[in-house]
Amino acid sequence: MIQMVFKNLPQSELTQAIVLRRIVGLLSKFPSLENSRVLVTLEMENSPTQAGVDHFSVKLQILSGPLRGLRISKSSDTLHSALAEVMEDGFETFSRYYHKKRDQKRQRARRHAERLKETGS
Repeated sequence: MIQMVFKNLPQSELTQAIVLRRIVGLLSKFPSLENSRVLVTLEMENSPTQAGVDHFSVKLQILSGPLRGLRISKSSDTLHSALAEVMEDGFETFSRYYHKKRDQKRQRARRHAERLKETGS
């Protein structure tokens, strides 16, 4: 389940559709995360007293599942580039986590096989 929060940013269906498509695409690459609760916060920061460019930030939080508690936050001058940075960082983080788990599982299997070999001889 994916929730979106807009802060100081007008909520639009186009923005929601883009963010959902990107998040669902990322989560679909990692099957154990598909049923996780995810909170995406889209925020715009600008000063009402000073002229200047707007600053956008995107925060991705995993609220349940194997990566519960993970937070990824990126900021940029455009919402789309901040979202792209979060997606890249999220993919790297998720991949690193699953590679580590795979390696740990392989190590346990090797140790178990060695123990069986020692006791069987």
